[in-house]
Formats: sequence, C-alpha cells, structure tokens
Amino acid sequence: MLQLTKRTEYGLIALTHLAQAEGSVCSVREICERYPVPKRLVAEVLKDLCHAGLVTSHRGMNGGYALARTPDGISIGDVVGALEGHPSLTSCASLGLYVAHSCDVESVCPIRNPIEALRLEIWRLMKRTTLRDLQARSTARPGAESILARS
Repeated sequence: MLQLTKRTEYGLIALTHLAQAEGSVCSVREICERYPVPKRLVAEVLKDLCHAGLVTSHRGMNGGYALARTPDGISIGDVVGALEGHPSLTSCASLGLYVAHSCDVESVCPIRNPIEALRLEIWRLMKRTTLRDLQARSTARPGAESILARS
C-alpha cells in the first residue's frame, strides 16, 4: 500500500514544527527535543529540503532552519516530491517500466489506467494539502474525510 518513507514523515514533522514557529529559526536539536525523531536523519532531511528550496538554513550559534515560503505555499506534494519523487502504486510504475515500455503485461493490462487515475488523484490531494492544513489539523485531529471533502 502507499506509504510515506520515514524521511518524508520526519520532514513533514519538522516542517510543521517550523510552520508553528511563525518564521523563527529552529535548530535540529530543538525539533528532536520536541519530537522523538532521530537527529541525524532529521538533519539530512532538512538539508535535502533546503536544496529543494523549501527551507532556508541559517548558520551560527543561533542557527537552524526556517521555512522558505509561507505554510500555505508548501504542499505535502512538494515535500514528497523533494524527498521521494512522485508516488507510484504499482511495481511497474515505480520501476519506470511504463515509460520504458518494457512491462510484459502493458498492452493488455486491465489495471494500468484505473490505478494510474488513483495515483493522480492521490498526487492532486498531496499538492492541495499544505503545511497550514497539517498545522491546523494537528490540534483538531479530524479524520481524512475532512481533507477529502475539499476536493
């Protein structure tokens, strides 16, 4: 089933923390003291998110990271894309066999188009759901149906 990697989960946790910090610079240590996540992995993820232009890095004694855009301007899709690439739901899609036209079942596959439609809808939902949405829902804890209702 579709599952985010730990890197993406930790990245979303760190970004939601930065969103709650209202533009302040937060260190990896501060994030990891608040949430039980591995410091080294969070540091690596934040470096990757910095290279993707989603956070900015600040050096020095009071250094750390801050969001490069507003929480409304960063989607889950931006984070997933930066850390994992576009999601796939089938093994041939994740291996790029659709593009390479080397899937043995491609010409008669009964699931390719319906599954691709599902993948696109999941991707659209990820692109529509922002850090602000995560931030707002972290205290309210509504079910996923409230996010889906916005479509």
